[in-house]
Amino acid sequence: MIDQATRAAILRLREEGHGTRTIARVLHISRGAVKNVCENGSSEVPRLERAEKAEPYRDQILELYASCKGNLVRVHEELADAGAILSYTALTAFCRRHGIGHEPRRPAGQYHFEPGEEMQHDTSPHEAEIGGKLQSLQTASLALCHSRMIFCQMYPRFRRFECKAFLTDALVYFDGACERCMIDNTHVVVLSGTGREMVPVPEMVAFGERFGFTFHAHEVGDANRSARVERPFDYIDNNFLAGRRFTDWADLNARARAWCDKVNSVHKRSLHASPRELFVAERARMRRLPVHVPEVYLLHQRIVDTEGYVNVSRNRYSVPWQMMGRQLEVRESKARIDVFDGPRRIASHERVIEPGDVRVTLTAHRPPRSEGVFAKRALCVEERRLAERLPETTPYIALLRSRGRGHNRDIRWLLRMVDEYPRVALLAALGEALRYGLADLERLERMILRRIAKDFFVLRPDADTDPESTDD
Repeated sequence: MIDQATRAAILRLREEGHGTRTIARVLHISRGAVKNVCENGSSEVPRLERAEKAEPYRDQILELYASCKGNLVRVHEELADAGAILSYTALTAFCRRHGIGHEPRRPAGQYHFEPGEEMQHDTSPHEAEIGGKLQSLQTASLALCHSRMIFCQMYPRFRRFECKAFLTDALVYFDGACERCMIDNTHVVVLSGTGREMVPVPEMVAFGERFGFTFHAHEVGDANRSARVERPFDYIDNNFLAGRRFTDWADLNARARAWCDKVNSVHKRSLHASPRELFVAERARMRRLPVHVPEVYLLHQRIVDTEGYVNVSRNRYSVPWQMMGRQLEVRESKARIDVFDGPRRIASHERVIEPGDVRVTLTAHRPPRSEGVFAKRALCVEERRLAERLPETTPYIALLRSRGRGHNRDIRWLLRMVDEYPRVALLAALGEALRYGLADLERLERMILRRIAKDFFVLRPDADTDPESTDD
């Protein structure tokens, strides 16, 4: 078919008085085509009016498209079974021309960002082999819009705590923050509204003020607005995670950081430079980090259970056994679990990232073993005084405890005997009691009295000479 420019040339040459043969020879077209254009008298290209093969089946195609859930292969099979003589390509072309299952493409927008103007944050679900198991993970990414610098980390779940911890690590990695942070209406940051009407959570507003940026959300469905951070997710999935195996979450995130260093240094043809080179100019325009970047942590109040543990996210961490029953403050940071008794830290553990009913125990938090029930109690005042005055009584105290005795009343009784009776007689009686395993303090005192009877008491001639029967 002759295009519009050739038709206009034919009409112009005809007006200039040239013949059909001359026009055909100059424009390299047939004389019949020249005659048709001249008879038509217009440079507009006429539309071809011809019936479409699929037009008689239009209503049936619309019905089958809904019942077959948009699968045109199944629609073509059902039409063929019904006796329709129609090729698959004719069906798809008909649907495309009439907008059946094909939305017209919208032109993509182009956004230009000045250095330090905007950074974009988003998350995406992926899968990776961690510790020999295929696990689901949330990939968080932050991209600088001008230089295309990127930073990513992976988490088993992504709450507001993980969001603040990730953004802190990312801003420290970039050594600064842009003026605004674009998000995709995530509930982690958004309190209410969408797009320009979005109201962020006050906690996240305060977090942004700490680093000098504000949160903004793009309109729902406007994915092009966050393309700087959306596009790299496919690269992360098909480049970084593809074919790699990781021992644990720490290994995964350490290698992700090294991968970001590598990607940020690669030359990009679209930028005519590497992101690292463009970042040199952008860094000077970014908000500087505060002098002190505080650690992000969650604050919990926990009561120590009867086994000496506190529970955080379905994992249990030990504390000194003397704290059983006490309410303590637990700070859950990205890598640590710190337990505080008032202003003093009494325990610190490496945080278990996944909630899996894991027990983390330090040996120093358990009571000494092989000392029975009484090892769980501090020495009473009388026992300390007894050990200072007569250390030889320690084996006898152990004997009392092995026989279920050795309470504070018995310790005070033994201390009184040490204070009142001569040392030689007392030690002799203790030695004999230990030899025979005698744990009766009343009989021990009678044994002492029998040894000192002739030295300190005057007996009547008719008194009973049996020491066991002597009145105290």
